[in-house]
Amino acid sequence: MENARKKGVGGPELAEHVRSLRRYAIALTGDASEADDLVQESLVRALARIKEGAEVRNARTYLFSILHNLRVDLLARRTRRGAALPLEAVEHRLSRPAEQPSRLRHAELALAIDALPEQQRAVLLLVALEGASYQEVAEILSIPPGTVMSRLSRARKALRALMEESAVTNLRRMT
Repeated sequence: MENARKKGVGGPELAEHVRSLRRYAIALTGDASEADDLVQESLVRALARIKEGAEVRNARTYLFSILHNLRVDLLARRTRRGAALPLEAVEHRLSRPAEQPSRLRHAELALAIDALPEQQRAVLLLVALEGASYQEVAEILSIPPGTVMSRLSRARKALRALMEESAVTNLRRMT
């Protein structure tokens, strides 16, 4: 395998993936500021490792893997410190007006996705939002492809249940 620098992986190749990386980070965190911090740190680490001679076969997978690991580390630090989701992020989500039924459904879907366990949410977002293949997700999350499939299946099942529960709750409110 060639050295990443010899292959020409660097700033321009990494920059191609910034939008999708940010989109995934926002979906994962629910907070644009935190997402931007994760994306920036991911890019800084990727460039530093490439400069050190790290081998990169797929820039997209490499960046998403770094971002995922940073997110896991951040959650672990918060858990150790007992930190919760920033109040501003919760207030921002709750204060968004649901003017149309489609917006309400979208907000319900976002809340349902947020309610999924982190491992399931990461797989679901990578596959559904970013269009990553099962193999890419496996590489990003450092898990076997079979685990990707089972987590995705569980995430979809849980999401369906949460959305059905939300629909029933909304019907009860209307009657």
